[in-house]
Amino acid sequence: MQEALGRMGGNLYVMDAARRLCAQAVDLGEKPSVMSAIAKYHITERARMVINDGMDVVAGKGICMGPSNFLARAYQQMPISITVEGANILTRCLIIFGQGAIRCHPYVLKEMTATREPDRAKALREFDAAFFGHVNFTVSNVVRSAVYGLSGGALIAKPRRAYAPLHAYYRAATRLSAVFALLADVSMFVLGGDLKRRERISGRLGDVLSQLFLISATLKRFEDEGRQHDDLPLVRWGVEDALYKAQHALDGVLANYPNRVAATLVRVLAFPFGLPHREPSDRLGSEIAELMQTPGAARERLVADSYVPHPDVDALGYGELAFALNPQFAQIEQKLREAVKQGLLEPLPQSLPQFAAWTDAAQRQGLVDADERRVLDDYARYGAQVVKVDDFPADFDLLASLQQRKQALEKALELVA
Repeated sequence: MQEALGRMGGNLYVMDAARRLCAQAVDLGEKPSVMSAIAKYHITERARMVINDGMDVVAGKGICMGPSNFLARAYQQMPISITVEGANILTRCLIIFGQGAIRCHPYVLKEMTATREPDRAKALREFDAAFFGHVNFTVSNVVRSAVYGLSGGALIAKPRRAYAPLHAYYRAATRLSAVFALLADVSMFVLGGDLKRRERISGRLGDVLSQLFLISATLKRFEDEGRQHDDLPLVRWGVEDALYKAQHALDGVLANYPNRVAATLVRVLAFPFGLPHREPSDRLGSEIAELMQTPGAARERLVADSYVPHPDVDALGYGELAFALNPQFAQIEQKLREAVKQGLLEPLPQSLPQFAAWTDAAQRQGLVDADERRVLDDYARYGAQVVKVDDFPADFDLLASLQQRKQALEKALELVA
């Protein structure tokens, strides 16, 4: 369970970081076409992972359709976001790297613009400046990749203003960025126009660019929110996951590169001692799972701006009510557990009707007071609503269901008003 929750929390933090960064770019008057493509692809793909993990967590309830099922419709609708407004397979293979290689490169767009300049003398000057700048840029990336690879990134200058415990991540991202820039230039030189038709190669190169963007967004969010120490597990998971995926994509490009000599040279330069990054550890996943199940500012930041319905409208609301009572319930349960060990009280029952009688017995013996019993009863009732599945008569009780839906909508409108 912690494995799934850890992925859900880490992905959510990264997704929201990317969303905020793209929104900030738009607010500043920019038209971030490449960033938008990256966000569209990776947020929807990670959302699919989150929903799949959510279905694993809720288990059988997730496949029992009905008003009490808060996840099945999202699972059912997920392919819409994957395939509409730019199908993800097209976005990944053609748009992200296809546009990014031109728009994000410091010299390629200038070279292309110079070739369309009608003034021949001006065109020659601009093209020469861009071309020799491009050559110098490529040579510098060769040197940087070799030095960074041999030193394991230790010679990369640490950012002055960044949070010190995260310096290693900035260095790792810089190292992969140099390798990506080198491999992109090599690919444009070796493959030329054929690169556009080799969609698996360009797709993997786009993956590297995307993961570097997600790393930047994640680290920026951490800085923007005031370097909240409690958020470090989320930041570390997000960056380590992106570093591993970027490295995996680079390895995929080199393993399938049509020019084996070029691939071997780049691999020796970039990764002389093998691939350096691993997936996020189990410990990080466990820390995130604990964070998600613990009331506090870190969890509130993680789920900020999320839709939390009223219980009368959606069964999901009962989950938040039960979560709010969880610390009090845990304290009371611990106290009653000692009473059970001493034989003063029967073990905790597993059915709701028996639970009411059990709390009544605990109160009669003075083990809990009225307020504590109310917490126990409310917690059990909310929990029962969370796990409840729907059952229907043969005619699906259509008229009553429509009436219930109407009442729920009216209630929702009242709450909004």
